[in-house]
Amino acid sequence: MKSRLVASAALSSLVLLGATGCTFITPQSTKIEYAASDGVNISDADGPIDVRNALVIATEDGSVGNLIAAIVNPTDEKATLTVTVEGVDPFTITVPARGSISLGADEEPLRIDGLDTKPGATVEIHFQSGDSTGVKSDVPVLDGSLPYYADLVPTEKVATPQPTPLPTDTAAPAPSN
Repeated sequence: MKSRLVASAALSSLVLLGATGCTFITPQSTKIEYAASDGVNISDADGPIDVRNALVIATEDGSVGNLIAAIVNPTDEKATLTVTVEGVDPFTITVPARGSISLGADEEPLRIDGLDTKPGATVEIHFQSGDSTGVKSDVPVLDGSLPYYADLVPTEKVATPQPTPLPTDTAAPAPSN
């Protein structure tokens, strides 16, 4: 009788182990970090600033784009982020201590003239903060076909009207009698 009880307990243990044992060797999907939106997250282990959900909304021909992102500074001092796209002058953004800046929501997006990347592709952007060497990341380029991105598509720059100079009269006025 005891041998049947031991055998039944052993068999139950084997069935239980066989039915649930694969969870010991299978990676858990909930532990895999990913960007849950259209953009990418950029973290520089050596720099103080993190960039969240970075993406570029571009014109149809890809000549101009707006960089959209949330920039987070978890440190106790203000920090500067330098954003570099090949062929374009670098941008600098200062983020307050323990603060964040949301490009495209709270702040104007960074306009990238000369982007030369059509929607559907990625553009390599270098993010550097603090004394770090920075991180290069392939940032997705999207268009405004989705309603929530439609307002973020860059528009043509309106030429600022230049004031018309007033004519200068160099001749001395004639004396009146």
